[in-house]
Amino acid sequence: MRIGVLGAGQLGRMLALAGYPLAKEFVFYDMSGSPSAGIGETISDPKGQRLDEFLSKVDRVTYEFEHLPVEVAERIAAKTTVHPCPRALQICQNREAEKTLFGQLGIPTPQWKIADSAEALRAAAKELGCPVVAKSNTEGYDGKGQAVLKSPEDAVAAWQSIGHPRLMVEKFVDFSRELSIIAVRAECGDVAFYPMADNDHHQGILRYSVAPAPKLQPHLQSEAEDYIRGLLTELDYVGVLTLELFETTNGLVANEMAPRVHNSGHWTIEGAMTSQFENHVRAVSGHALGNVEPRGVSCMINIIGEHGEIERILQLPYAHVHLYNKQERPGRKLGHVNILADSYQELVWRVLNCAQFLPGCPEFNSSLISKG
Repeated sequence: MRIGVLGAGQLGRMLALAGYPLAKEFVFYDMSGSPSAGIGETISDPKGQRLDEFLSKVDRVTYEFEHLPVEVAERIAAKTTVHPCPRALQICQNREAEKTLFGQLGIPTPQWKIADSAEALRAAAKELGCPVVAKSNTEGYDGKGQAVLKSPEDAVAAWQSIGHPRLMVEKFVDFSRELSIIAVRAECGDVAFYPMADNDHHQGILRYSVAPAPKLQPHLQSEAEDYIRGLLTELDYVGVLTLELFETTNGLVANEMAPRVHNSGHWTIEGAMTSQFENHVRAVSGHALGNVEPRGVSCMINIIGEHGEIERILQLPYAHVHLYNKQERPGRKLGHVNILADSYQELVWRVLNCAQFLPGCPEFNSSLISKG
């Protein structure tokens, strides 16, 4: 089977690496003009003139990045099978549509309002009560297109800094940690849930992800599974779906969803019986899903900006290095390291030992995990 992938970044690269053992072939369709997958065949088409050529080479289509034209996915869906469905893509590109769907399905969210001017932003901040987070309603990711308002008087500066005509304004959530759940749904409707991950972000970018999330109350895993199952069913979804959540004293609050394999699921490559990438390939190809049970406990460390001392890390017997073949640049995801252990105590020591070889890597918060 030939699988077409919309987008040609590191997620597509890892999908292909997981799919080749299943005798899949991959063709990437890149509209950015800067593909980085470095594997399989890539059709570069910034002007959108080679779509028919792409379709002639593939049997089914999926995507590795949600910020691509929905109309392209819809055009493809009219001619061949596309998983996940274009509707999922459309909803995830629009924070207002996403939050509205969450509300319809009973998934808790922060209080929110939409602002289409600096004055509307000021009014929303005043009504919700500061602090609030203002986000571009579309096109934002990895902390881009966001601003925190500590006072309604910050509205003009925030509006100008974001530079988007429509903003999602959310009341700040008082949370203890950030979590995510990754689920996969097959064409036949079977669903599998990975254990939740505990995610640590710095400057809007994920730096550490620990799974299974330590000290997680069992009912929260079940609660998250109910929420994401509702999304999968409503969207008639096929493939991997990610739901980002905040843990609060009153339970889980949803942040956003991603209709694709996700950074917080990279731990599954070595840390689960079947990785999120293989399970996505299985799902979109019409196969049975693989076992999602964890292999001990894991931590994924993102490599950001600089590669650091990779040779030193390669000497660590418990570290698994994944590089994306990208040039160094501030804030750029260059790769990740997966670390496995039999206990959280052992994991903490191994993570700290590895992180020292990654320049600029933020301090690993081991206080919670060490008691796991």
